[in-house]
Amino acid sequence: MPPIVATLGDRGYPRVRLYSRTNCHLCDVARADLLRICAEFSVEIEEIDVDTDPGLRADYGDRVPVILVDGQEHGCFQVEAARLRTALR
Repeated sequence: MPPIVATLGDRGYPRVRLYSRTNCHLCDVARADLLRICAEFSVEIEEIDVDTDPGLRADYGDRVPVILVDGQEHGCFQVEAARLRTALR
């Protein structure tokens, strides 16, 4: 699966990364939530399939989806909308 990038432009806003895997319902839900919330702030989303890299698969295993904001783990399994909006402000 190619990375998803909501190409709304990099304007110095936080970087949001989603670690996910194919055929993962929680990943699908998290992706949709991230796309919706990040669009409010014109923030790009980078999605990486952990199964494309043995190191990522070892690091994240079954703990996907994992959301990072500016390189720091922000949450896993689900998007906490209010908390994410605060981090993106």
